[in-house]
Amino acid sequence: MKAVRFHEYGDPTVLRYEDVEKPVPGAGQVRIRVAATSFNGVDANIRGGFMRGPIPVSLPHTPGIDVAGTVDALGDGVTGVQTGDRVIGFLPMAGTGAAAEYVLAPAEALTPAPTRVPLTDAAALPVVGLTAWQALFDHAGLTSGQRVLINGAGGAVGGYAVQLAKRAGAHVIAVAGPRSGDRVKADGADEVVDHTTTDVTEAVTEPVDVVLNLAPVDPARLAVLPGLIRSGGVLVNTTVWMPAPSDQRRGVRGIDLFVRSDAGQLAHLVALVDRGELRVEVARRVPLDELPALHAEAAAGALPNGKVVVVAPAA
Repeated sequence: MKAVRFHEYGDPTVLRYEDVEKPVPGAGQVRIRVAATSFNGVDANIRGGFMRGPIPVSLPHTPGIDVAGTVDALGDGVTGVQTGDRVIGFLPMAGTGAAAEYVLAPAEALTPAPTRVPLTDAAALPVVGLTAWQALFDHAGLTSGQRVLINGAGGAVGGYAVQLAKRAGAHVIAVAGPRSGDRVKADGADEVVDHTTTDVTEAVTEPVDVVLNLAPVDPARLAVLPGLIRSGGVLVNTTVWMPAPSDQRRGVRGIDLFVRSDAGQLAHLVALVDRGELRVEVARRVPLDELPALHAEAAAGALPNGKVVVVAPAA
């Protein structure tokens, strides 16, 4: 089978599109015929060798922690999944990824794929959808009637966060660039702040209950965000290389989010998609053999806003 791997850490040129042996599922595993994976920023950080402590992968390594595809073989002891099932999942970060024609996955990490979108596009949901859900509800405890500021609303996580927060009955203030303004408004934002022309501290005139920081902002800009939060509120930060600021005097908590795989939560997101209550948005689709070029685009800051899915060769 074909896969993209790197045999050493480095820039995007270390990625190779090559032949590898088809994996055999062990106990508790299933083999998936991959329809698509996606590009996540953490893939580039792992490839560059910057995550060797928290995410110790074995070389050669295949990236791709999102997967959408069809189960084609079962390991011993697997129940609840059958060959032919269309599934999606968030794969173990330190394991072999889905930038390949086939991948192994723990059966408990998978959930049935949504039927409302093409299977390839469903690869745009797991990691970023779970990040948005866990930020809003597991960590921030967002409830109806609260005010939430989403910094980085134009990105892939931000799109889901805006939709989910609005669906939960929150007043959503979305901070995004000019290319994303119309999209975040369509996602349900009540207010849109263009960060290229407006200082968010001036645009937010009434305190918010929750801030989600999803953008790699300058540390000085991150540090001012707790000042927008009411006493007792929460700032949830996904840019974990910059610790979440807090304000202990006013009881404003800063939380750094490390997303985790959760098949139950993912199944809930799939149900929302199939009911038409959550949109899966794909900015671009690229074939698997172009993944090295995609990493190079990301390194140059040239990727489009939103999610890029990486499509495996047809069977």
